[in-house]
Amino acid sequence: MSTTSKAKVTTAKPRIVPHDKWLAARKAFLKKEKEFTRLRDELSAARRALPWEKVTKKYEFDTASGKKTLAEFFDGRRQLVVYHAMFNPKAATAKTSWTKDAACMGCSFWADNFNGVISHLNARDVSMIAVSRATVAKIAAFQKRMGWTFQWVSSGDGPFNFDYDVSFTDAEVKKKKAFYNYNVQDPFMSEREGVSVFYRDESGAIFHTYSAYARGIDLLNTAYNYLDIVPRGRDEEAGQSWVKLHDEYEAASCEACE
Repeated sequence: MSTTSKAKVTTAKPRIVPHDKWLAARKAFLKKEKEFTRLRDELSAARRALPWEKVTKKYEFDTASGKKTLAEFFDGRRQLVVYHAMFNPKAATAKTSWTKDAACMGCSFWADNFNGVISHLNARDVSMIAVSRATVAKIAAFQKRMGWTFQWVSSGDGPFNFDYDVSFTDAEVKKKKAFYNYNVQDPFMSEREGVSVFYRDESGAIFHTYSAYARGIDLLNTAYNYLDIVPRGRDEEAGQSWVKLHDEYEAASCEACE
């Protein structure tokens, strides 16, 4: 998984100023923040105004309670968010950040944000699930380890992941050519990260309204939004190599602090 910002980390010594100068600089920057907020609102409105496409396939998924269709995951609501979590059913390779028993560490970083937010989404007519190609048994065991309770299902060998451009064939990986993030490029591995949004109307018809990949899913990671407001920012000159599963961090150790 690669959603790392390419922005240069600021390591210069900070300017230490009296409060009046600090306040003046902060108020000047507030103008830029407000401009960004307005532009983000405009972008969000334009996103919601994008055209939709009808979902014509009856996708089926494996769950702990048996086979379910995409329609069933709406759970009586009109909107559905699907997080495409990288959890390959095959053995891991040197290029991947997952093992045979665990999902991608990057996607797991994102998944740590899901549990608490879903009840709020439900209150606003939105359901949310995660989908991976790994088996239900592997997903359930990993969820138990991580302490997650959100609904996470398996697309198995079905076409869903391939149709929504987050899984790739061995031939595509070998040729380094696959359609990902709306461009033909090297996918680097057989699974990539993403999010897709669907709408179900009164007749039961389902529509695909939006998908985003790579850094397009940045805002879904609350931790990154916090890191963006601290002095050192994401501090990712070495990419996401610092990210671990949340039960693998050493409580008394912080490499970035040394």
